[in-house]
Amino acid sequence: MYPYQQQFLELAVRRQVLRFGEFTLKSGRISPYFFNAGLFDDGDSLNQVSEAYASRILDCGTDFDMLFGPAYKGLPLATGAAIALARRGRNVPVAFNRKEAKSHGEGGNLIGAPLKGRVLIIDDVITAGTAIRESIDIIHAQGAQVAGIVIALDRQEKGKDTALSASQEIQQRFGFPVFSIVGLGELLGFVEHQPELAQYRQALQNYRNHYGV
Repeated sequence: MYPYQQQFLELAVRRQVLRFGEFTLKSGRISPYFFNAGLFDDGDSLNQVSEAYASRILDCGTDFDMLFGPAYKGLPLATGAAIALARRGRNVPVAFNRKEAKSHGEGGNLIGAPLKGRVLIIDDVITAGTAIRESIDIIHAQGAQVAGIVIALDRQEKGKDTALSASQEIQQRFGFPVFSIVGLGELLGFVEHQPELAQYRQALQNYRNHYGV
């Protein structure tokens, strides 16, 4: 595990963005952990998260020209990632979408730089449903291409009716890569070395054995 991944997980636990116990997911599964990136809600935590995104973006090796943050959680994440990248000497444009098109002022449903070239989508988590398809449609409608997606946490578990994870489904369906700051594998490695989380190790492993890809 890279230092930025370790630091990201430490921050997530400290801010209770990552919690352990028993949580019922939308799928009906009982998960031993829950991740809510919306709780990165102050300047210090957003700064650290932005640095983690920047590290992962630079580490993934994918060519890109700009960042796109889907409304709503993607807005601060893409902004923060762009700022963190600029601090490292990589200045790239950033854009977002509105949920509802604006009929006055500049109008439209896009904010920020024009979407063009190879666009890297920045979001908190990923599903294989309508949200990602909407981002892809917006980018393609402007004549740009999707270079990939970078998310905070990849649960790396198979879907309800498929043996593929959400990221695998997207890669298979659309042909571009999905990168995450951490996945379930890194989470297990992290918990393994945290004595205060020892009670959750077996539940996490059991969950991975049953639902993991």
